[in-house]
Order: sequence, then structure tokens, then C-alpha cells
Amino acid sequence: MTKDENTFEMIAKTSFALEQVLADELLAIGAEDIELLNRAVSFKGTKETMYRANLELRTALRILKPIYSFRVRDETELYKETKRFDWDQYLTPNTTFAINSAVHSENFNHANYVALKVKDAIVDQLRTVYGRRPDVELENPDLRLHVHISDEKCTISLDSSGNSLHKRGYRIGQGLAPINEVLAAGMILLTGWNGQSNFVDPMCGSGTFLMEAATIAYNIAPGIKINDFGFMRWKDWDENLWKKIVADAKSREREFDYQIMGFDESAKAINIAKDNIKNAELGWKILLKTCKLQDLSPDVLPDGGLVMINPPYGIRLNITDTERLYKAIGDALKQNFLGFSAWIISSNKEALKYIGLKTSRKLQLYNGSLECKFHNYQIYKGSKKAKYQQEGESSKIDENQE
Repeated sequence: MTKDENTFEMIAKTSFALEQVLADELLAIGAEDIELLNRAVSFKGTKETMYRANLELRTALRILKPIYSFRVRDETELYKETKRFDWDQYLTPNTTFAINSAVHSENFNHANYVALKVKDAIVDQLRTVYGRRPDVELENPDLRLHVHISDEKCTISLDSSGNSLHKRGYRIGQGLAPINEVLAAGMILLTGWNGQSNFVDPMCGSGTFLMEAATIAYNIAPGIKINDFGFMRWKDWDENLWKKIVADAKSREREFDYQIMGFDESAKAINIAKDNIKNAELGWKILLKTCKLQDLSPDVLPDGGLVMINPPYGIRLNITDTERLYKAIGDALKQNFLGFSAWIISSNKEALKYIGLKTSRKLQLYNGSLECKFHNYQIYKGSKKAKYQQEGESSKIDENQE
């Protein structure tokens, strides 16, 4: 991407610990001046970059375009400075709008009150100009604004995404403890998996991990089924540019030479997953079967790959049942998943101890408001010592050949 007068600043919102993954994705689509923030990444690009970011980023929740920043210390300044801005550039009395807000300041206690004061300033200005005001529409507005106050700095942005980008457009139903699509994609990318091996979810629930893995494996843009982004209602909406970007994304889809498999002991969960996967047009790419993790055998599993598990965290189980469940998960991994790299997410730190395997990596994530551990276990064929001895012998052979 070449810098020009059409380049502007943007902010991509994400989940905790996914900032670097998102920054890597932004670099891949040609974004510039990328900087990691708290649960967000700032970058610069053109309108094309913004469209591509909404379509192609797997770990972004929203793409914001800052349009106005100012210093603010109280509600009077907030109202006055907001009213000073020329809102006629973006709004008319016929435009519906909504305001989201986030506040990290000792001067303001309530984000909803901040949103209310900004709304008042906007409608008062436009009422003065037109004699009537635009309406607020919370569910499906023509324009969504985002207000962010950090200490004494207030930034008002246009929300180019509209709805949160985790709403991919494929989910019909969900299970009891779903992980949202952005977190699921981020977790997969954190493992380093890029579609070059098998993928198995033995407690798949409604199928979120499976669908995100499939779109990564086949390089399908995660926003390809979304047909109502926020920027499509802006005054400068460029439909021809959008069609070109979508066509380019589709041309970069690829084949996948391995297997994506999902299992669950609940027939109801499997049926929900089937409906979601069918709606995502991924049905022939994913194998589903009703089966308990403990009953899986190597005969029905592929030869190695990545295993992702989101087990119950024990919120609805007593301590004894939770211990029994996590021990069973560990036993099943040791017996039937030799050659796999297994990753488990749970907010129950004590329960994870009953997996009974040595942890190779430990990451911290948040599933909603729950602080979670995301642990990796390498399930070696034979002992770990034997594996290292074998690798050492291979290295000696290679050295002798040289």
C-alpha cells in the first residue's frame, strides 16, 4: 500500500492477549504504522484497507475510524466540544444513529452518561441547523459512533463494522458455554496452526472451533457472509471497490489436504453444530459424530495434528465431578491422541491439574469476563526421552551426510 492523502488512522478492537495476532493480520492486508494497544491495535490505511479489515481480519471485533479528539475534564466540556464539531458531514435529520462508549477516567464514572451527553450535543446542533433532530436507533442504526475517554482525552470514532465482527453470519444455534468466533480464531492462531495438519475438537458443542479452523484452512474470509457492515451506510460508500475486494478474497481461497473432525457426547449439540456448519456452507469440509471423548479410539482419529478442547469449567458441576471429568480428558489424550498437540482452555485452574500431563505452554485469556488458562500439552508417541533420543540420532545422521 502506498501512502497518499487518502490514508487515515484506524483502531481495530480485539480481545485480551490477541493484540499481536491481530497486528500480524493487519500487516498481511497491507496496513501501516501498526501499534499495539490494550485490547486494540492502531494502524493507518485507506478506504480499501478499512473494507479489507472488516472482511478479512479473524481477530478484530470492530474497526473504528477516529474523526475527532479533544481534551475533556467534565460533562460541560464534553458537551461543548462535541457540539463544536461539524456533524453535518456525517448526519442529517433523516439519519438514525447510536453511540457506544468506553470510559477510563477519574472525571467520568458512567459510560452510559457519557454517551447521553454526546448524543445531546449532536442532536442539539442538528436541531439548530435543520429545525429537527435525527433519531437514536440502538439495534440497527445508519451510523454507529464510538466514544472513548482515557484520562482527559476524548476520541469520537465512526464504527465501520456496525455489528461486532464476531457475528460471522453463520451461527443459527449455540451450546451452553460458547466461545465467540473472534476468541476461537485467535486461540487457533495462537497455537501456530495454519491449516497444514489435521484439526480435532472432541467436545465441539455448537462447532465454533471447527468452523473457524475450516475458514483458516481453506483461507475463507471470515466476514464473507456478512452483508451489512456499518460503512455500507456511509455517504462515501464505494460499492464497486467492495465488490472488487470480495472477488479478490474469494480468488485466494485454497484447498486443504487434511481433516477437520468434531465429536460431542450430546446428540443435540451435534445437531446444532450440523446446522451452523451447513449455514456456513462448510458441511462437506467438516466431519461430525456423536461420541464421548473417552470412547474415541485411534482408529477413528487422523494421524496427529491439533486438538482444541473447551470443557465445562465446573460452574455447574460439583468438585468431585469436575475432578473426574478433567482426569478423564487427560487419560483420553494420553491413550488415544498420540502425536497430537492438545490445547485446553478453562477458568478452573484447580481442575486443570487433574489433566495429569506436563504443560508445554501456558497462556492467559478471557472468555467473556472469565479469566482463563489456555494450556498446551504435547502428546508424544512413546516417551518424551525416546523422542529426544530419536531426534538426536536423526541430527547425527544429517551431520554425517553433510
